[in-house]
Amino acid sequence: MTAIALTLRRYSAGATPGQIGLALAIALFLAVFLVVPVATVIYVAFTEKGTGAFTLVNFQDFFATDLFVRSFWNSIYVSLMSVAWASAIALPLAYLTSRFEFRGSAIIQTLGFLPLIMPPFVGAVAMTLLFGRNGTLNLLLDDWLGFKIPFMEGLNGVIFVEALHYFPFILINLSAALANIDRAMEEAAQNLGCSGMRLFRRIVFPLAMPGYVAGASLVFVKVFDDLATPLLLNAKDLLAPQAYLRVTSIGIADPMGYVISVVLIAGSIAAVWLSNLALRGKDYATVQRGGGGLSRRTLKPWESAAAYAVITLILLLVLAPHLGLLILSLATVWSFSPLPDAYTLAHYARVFGDSSLYIKNTLIYAALAGTIDVIVGTAIAYLVLRTKLIGRQWLDWTAMAALAIPGVVLGIGYLRTFYGVSLPDGTPLATLWIMIVIALAIRRLPYALRACHAALQQISVSVEEAAENLGATKARTVRRVVVPLMTGGILAGFVTSFSTAAVELSATLMLVQSNSDAPLAYGLYVFMQSAAGRGPGAALGVIAVLFVALCAYASHRLVERSEKKQGAVR
Repeated sequence: MTAIALTLRRYSAGATPGQIGLALAIALFLAVFLVVPVATVIYVAFTEKGTGAFTLVNFQDFFATDLFVRSFWNSIYVSLMSVAWASAIALPLAYLTSRFEFRGSAIIQTLGFLPLIMPPFVGAVAMTLLFGRNGTLNLLLDDWLGFKIPFMEGLNGVIFVEALHYFPFILINLSAALANIDRAMEEAAQNLGCSGMRLFRRIVFPLAMPGYVAGASLVFVKVFDDLATPLLLNAKDLLAPQAYLRVTSIGIADPMGYVISVVLIAGSIAAVWLSNLALRGKDYATVQRGGGGLSRRTLKPWESAAAYAVITLILLLVLAPHLGLLILSLATVWSFSPLPDAYTLAHYARVFGDSSLYIKNTLIYAALAGTIDVIVGTAIAYLVLRTKLIGRQWLDWTAMAALAIPGVVLGIGYLRTFYGVSLPDGTPLATLWIMIVIALAIRRLPYALRACHAALQQISVSVEEAAENLGATKARTVRRVVVPLMTGGILAGFVTSFSTAAVELSATLMLVQSNSDAPLAYGLYVFMQSAAGRGPGAALGVIAVLFVALCAYASHRLVERSEKKQGAVR
């Protein structure tokens, strides 16, 4: 007993029993619902079916099967091309709005972020109606010029939709990087005769490379792991759809679904590692703190006209999925014609009548997932920033590792891990709706954790010390002082988790066992599978977009209010 006590004292590093208990509870939660399911997937991929012996035969079979090898290279190709096209969209917007003075730059940046509030699979059908072989644009091109452009043919459609949806990741990170460049460096280059595209290519873009690489790696990982968009566009020769199809068609005993899942995890980790490797050993620091940003110059009239033309074209393209979804939600029949034959509100009536269960389930699941996330996120942030508990950083790293785990992999891991665990009445644990909630919470925990971490960083330790000097215990200080001061960040984290969990599909698609337990994203997917259901599906998609947009706006307002409150406290 003495040895155990000494060991606990050494690892507790002055932490209270309550903090130790909290850390152990969080570690247990993450172990059961994140580490064990993912480890199970990896274990099954490397073991022989039936005997459980270690083997590499499953991976040999993977690389010996043409379908899987083709799916692997297709996934790499689609991800890289999506990054390339997303860059082509984001670079002009980021550079023009950061480098030049002209009206509407804030509105342009805001409109550029809009695609993130709509899941890519929701806009896939609308994009087909606008840019498909018999879509609006190609019908007009065929009538006027006698040719069509294969925007949505095969993998082109997946690349097109994914690039339009995920380019804001590059836009956000690149804009922030451009704002941090020391303008003295740009001015020095200009004094030496460097200007125009040469200045951008040799000075500006290399200095903004960390922001670009961060955004590009996010785009690659998101596209590489995406499940629903390829399925809706009937592009099944990709890794994520293949993992889903193997498990749903053959069963959870088939090892190939687990092998594909391991390849997906390895691809995501490799993308992040390569992005870090690309920046290693290079110095991007600025002389001034914050850099001052690029020096802005006023555009000449013809330059202004050209800039507005480029930006307008990009924004029309970026907002096309939203416009197409809105038109589809109001259309009676829209097929082989540039625009619908007529318009109706019947699809919205059907959604509110027949699909209210999807909306109710979404509100319940997303609210519970968001609540779990902010509770766990606040606890981890407190343990990391306010205690010296040895190993506390591992809680943060483990929670953040959920970003690298594809939703389809987590869903497969839950099925394999918890399907054999039954309740007293014989119901498998994996079939319960609460498992959907936990999967959503695990997937969105990193977002809430970062928000809570940032909120706690803004609170001075002296405020807590003052409360403790007045006789308050640590638990009372946390409850009465720390948490109220973190309210803005906690609410922002909740809203972020809530809104993104509301449209999560990959893990949900694996875990939904009955229509009565299905959330909104699953309903959207089911509707979009048939031509007759696309109108109501689009109406449900418009509701989802408005829902997420309101949540994003609420999150923004909460962050602003929190910053003002923290400024007043300081």
